[in-house]
Amino acid sequence: MESLNLKGIRGEQQTIVAQKDTAIAYNSGTLEVFATPAMIALMEKTAMLSIVDKLPDTSTTVGTAVNIEHLKATAVGKHVRCESEIIESEGRRLVFSVKVFENKTLIGSGTHERFIVDIQKFMLKI
Repeated sequence: MESLNLKGIRGEQQTIVAQKDTAIAYNSGTLEVFATPAMIALMEKTAMLSIVDKLPDTSTTVGTAVNIEHLKATAVGKHVRCESEIIESEGRRLVFSVKVFENKTLIGSGTHERFIVDIQKFMLKI
């Protein structure tokens, strides 16, 4: 695959926090609040979707690392929005800045790393 410079590409996804997104549902806590694993999944989804149309049909990205802070609890029914931006693009390695907001309040932030892989080659290695 040819080298792509993807630095600066941004993405955004939104959702309403549902029961399925709570710490209780994820077994990661005992409260009905937006779970950290659900927030991370939203961050990964936002990053992945931001570049899916920039890759050949034979390629995708896989998540390899997350380093985030969950800064504020969010109740069921609240609207959350995730923003991602590629801050490093070196070969197949992509590093995203990721931030999640409830309205204008930052509730989570950090970095997420993904690698571009050839789908067929990747699946053959499993």
